[in-house]
Amino acid sequence: MNFGKEDLIVPDTSVLISKKLTELIDDGQLKKIKILVPEFVIDELQAQANKGKEIGFLGLEEIKELRKRNVKLEFVGRKPTIEEIKLAKKGRIDALIRELAQKHKATLYTRDFVQALVAEVFGVKVKFIKTHHKKADLKFLKLLTKDTMSLHFKVNCIPLAKRGHPGKWDLKKVGKEKLSKSKFEQLASSILKEIRGKNFAFVEFEEYGAMVLQIRDMRISITRPPFSDSEEITIVRPIAKLSIDDYELSEKLKKRITNKAGGILISGPPGSGKSTLAASLAEFYQKQNKIVKTMEQPRDLQVNEKITQYAPLAKSFAKTAEILLLVRPDYTIFDEIRTSFDFKIFSDLRLAGVGMVGVIHASQPIDSIQRFVNKVELGMLHNIVDTIIFVKDGKIEDVYSTDLIVRVPTGMRDSDLARPLMEIRSFETGKLEYEIYSFGEETIVIPIEEFDEKEIEKKLKNIKKEIGKYDKNATIEYISGNGYRVYVNKRIIAKLIGRGGKGIDKLETKLKAHLDILEQ
Repeated sequence: MNFGKEDLIVPDTSVLISKKLTELIDDGQLKKIKILVPEFVIDELQAQANKGKEIGFLGLEEIKELRKRNVKLEFVGRKPTIEEIKLAKKGRIDALIRELAQKHKATLYTRDFVQALVAEVFGVKVKFIKTHHKKADLKFLKLLTKDTMSLHFKVNCIPLAKRGHPGKWDLKKVGKEKLSKSKFEQLASSILKEIRGKNFAFVEFEEYGAMVLQIRDMRISITRPPFSDSEEITIVRPIAKLSIDDYELSEKLKKRITNKAGGILISGPPGSGKSTLAASLAEFYQKQNKIVKTMEQPRDLQVNEKITQYAPLAKSFAKTAEILLLVRPDYTIFDEIRTSFDFKIFSDLRLAGVGMVGVIHASQPIDSIQRFVNKVELGMLHNIVDTIIFVKDGKIEDVYSTDLIVRVPTGMRDSDLARPLMEIRSFETGKLEYEIYSFGEETIVIPIEEFDEKEIEKKLKNIKKEIGKYDKNATIEYISGNGYRVYVNKRIIAKLIGRGGKGIDKLETKLKAHLDILEQ
């Protein structure tokens, strides 16, 4: 657009955030102009910036850039009242901006289609800036080599890249100079420019001082003080997309995943390849003509377009779960289970009959199931989780299966101690690894050690021999581990224990066993 005399422009918030005015000036489409910036707009941008939201910083940076280009700027209008701020979402501030444009006989510049339409209705001169997506100058892309797992940009630090693969990587410098504040802002601005109007890019999460975006397969986190001690951008991406066949599963495990497993936990330490396996499982089920959905925040699982990826609805996975129950998927991938509420949602969906695959951080396999303990009833736990897959360094290291039975816990001999307990067994060998059961008011997880029956019998005889010196009618009972119960005559107890417990200490040292002395 070419102007003759000086033209007056009133920008709204949407056009300043997009940085479209500086772009039009640089392209020579705007000349001899004077920009009237409404106080309402400044107030809104300041409020957003105070909340740590990137759009506030972008709008204010745009006004700074206009000043650098020696564009005539004038701030007009007044500050909004509290009532007007409350009505902002209903269009009150937009109406005030239109009134200013009309009062000053200026042209309203906006990227908001509704704002432009209403302005035309009221006879306000308006220029609707359509979204023409120019490719953003994402300079960090050249640093993303095939083996780059993540990039780390922090103000006053040299940029770093994590290169390699899960389990074997190095942190390398990818610059010679420390990142300046201005370079950081340029990088943040280019990233935010890239997400506008793109179906492959979106904001996953935004709170005071923190923002998480997804651009294609890249998860980008932008943080600022006071949330972080300094401005920082972290770019993470998967470096491998695997199919279930790449994991070389045994036929036995394939059959379980295909036919029997309905509550699967994929566990492992951070960066071990849990999400990669979850994505592989999602596509495995989808290829078997199953309806598969995901619950993610951020939505960064690398799955095909036939699998719908859900985010928290109105910031709540509980509402997402309500939609899922209406959609009725065969399987849902929950990436990842973090909070107590997430555990409840996973449990509710599983008990409703939805096949569930949950991703959970754990340093060892049992930790993942242990996080469910005390959050759900023990009797229901087996119906919620039946298979635990532990991933480390991108490989499946262990697979456990669960079962609920009623018997005496390992190490106890009294039949009166029988109770419901959950067995955790190695899936491939069937070896019992852990037992979970209620003991008093507590639910406990007990690792099962290899018991040598002959050694236990030998120790029982030795204890019987020593205790027999005090009470020939004493009875000895094995408890568990290295513990034994000794039942003796009431008159013998004090003599056995000795003054200050010295007697029992000496006896335990000699027998190399822990003795629990009880009245017969």
